[in-house]
Amino acid sequence: MNKAQLVEAIALDANMTKVEARKAVDAMIRTTVQALRQGDRLTLTGLGTFCVQQKAARTGRNPRTGAAVKIPPRKTVKFRPAVEIE
Repeated sequence: MNKAQLVEAIALDANMTKVEARKAVDAMIRTTVQALRQGDRLTLTGLGTFCVQQKAARTGRNPRTGAAVKIPPRKTVKFRPAVEIE
């Protein structure tokens, strides 16, 4: 399912227009990104939890040359699904 299909499904399920549903989906995405940038955890009961995970610096390999490459530390988003999805 892509974003357009999600908007259409929400519009049908919530009995609203596609424009209103698109605004709601966009607001949800903006709010989620903003919370994760601040380091917060987002838990949606029945769906799962989004959190920011810190990855340590490491040494990788260039696949073409085999030369060692330093990979800097970074933050990634981790999703842990709910135990039971209905």
